[in-house]
Amino acid sequence: MRKFINYCKESWVELTQKVTWPTWQKLQSSALLVMVATVILAAALFLIDFTFEHLMKLIYSL
Repeated sequence: MRKFINYCKESWVELTQKVTWPTWQKLQSSALLVMVATVILAAALFLIDFTFEHLMKLIYSL
């Protein structure tokens, strides 16, 4: 149990004193970049799925 308590204390010290946290501006720009990339990827996957769906319908209708 002592090892676990020591681990928690060391983790807290590392998180509060040794970690360099991003600024609010950097955090917002990173979040915006992730959201834009997600929307672009979702649109690309939608187009691929839509194309294959119509291609398969065309093949099965022959």
